Amino acid sequence: MKVTVYNCREFDEKELFEKYGKELGIELVLCPDAPDRKNAALAKGSRCIDILTSQMPKELLQVFSDYGVQYITTRTIGYDHIDVKAAKALGMTVANAPYGPCGVADYTVMLILMTIRKMKRILERTNIQDYSLNGIQGRELKDLTVGVIGTGRIGRTVLKNLSGFGCRLLACDVNENQEVKASGVPYVTLEELWHQADVISLHTPLTEENYHMIDEKAISQMKDGVMIINTARGGLIDSEALISGIEGGKIGGAGLDVVENEFGLYYYDHKSDILNNRELAVLRGFPNVTVSHHMAFYTDDCVETVVRDSLLGCQYFAEGKENPWEVN
Repeated sequence: MKVTVYNCREFDEKELFEKYGKELGIELVLCPDAPDRKNAALAKGSRCIDILTSQMPKELLQVFSDYGVQYITTRTIGYDHIDVKAAKALGMTVANAPYGPCGVADYTVMLILMTIRKMKRILERTNIQDYSLNGIQGRELKDLTVGVIGTGRIGRTVLKNLSGFGCRLLACDVNENQEVKASGVPYVTLEELWHQADVISLHTPLTEENYHMIDEKAISQMKDGVMIINTARGGLIDSEALISGIEGGKIGGAGLDVVENEFGLYYYDHKSDILNNRELAVLRGFPNVTVSHHMAFYTDDCVETVVRDSLLGCQYFAEGKENPWEVN
């Protein structure tokens, strides 16, 4: 069995791929670059390809299908970067490789604390030996209401992590979870959450239905000074509406691990490049907005898990076994 791996990072993934490939008896073709028309030929003879968050539109899927690829696994929880409908029409199976929830949940709490304590401004001042206090007075979690949208594994872990801080917690999800209810956290509608939450944290997949969930209308219903945290998908927030909300003072701060139009941007060195993402440039310039590069997931446990499970999924597919990671 042969698997072609794209986006393979030399410094952390390559050794793991070699280890698990040997254990599972899988022949690997390792490519450091994202899949495209030029390197698609590397997949010739591979029924399976293994990718990261590279966009896989219909046209590119067709190229890989023509080379005999029948199975695409992404080393991520989300799979909105793959045109799943097109893949299905081509007879291709799409799978993901979910990692444990703790890494993203921990990172979320860190961003919440950094945002309410104005840590970006504090660090920037300290770096230039400005030790003044004006403008960096923060707030305490015990005095705030935190609304968590999406109560899957990560959202539930965020709620557990926050329970020790003494803050009031709210949950919102189309599918209410009994574990969350049993913990005493009430479910509310989106409109109720907009009105009540001081901090809003997003933990839902990106779908056609919730694209730009946070837009101008939603922001207008939020509390003055609301703080928004996003470690899920950039498309959940309308960037222009977010910028307007920050500039107008409606939004008091934001912690963003993801932004719109990040494909082809993150995980590469762009120090000398002019970036085609004006919204990102504006957001990074605000003193009350912390932006990181889609790395909340990035822990030792996560990297090993996604490498191992993505290859296991390929093996299950090849052997016709039940595959827990298939998404279509």
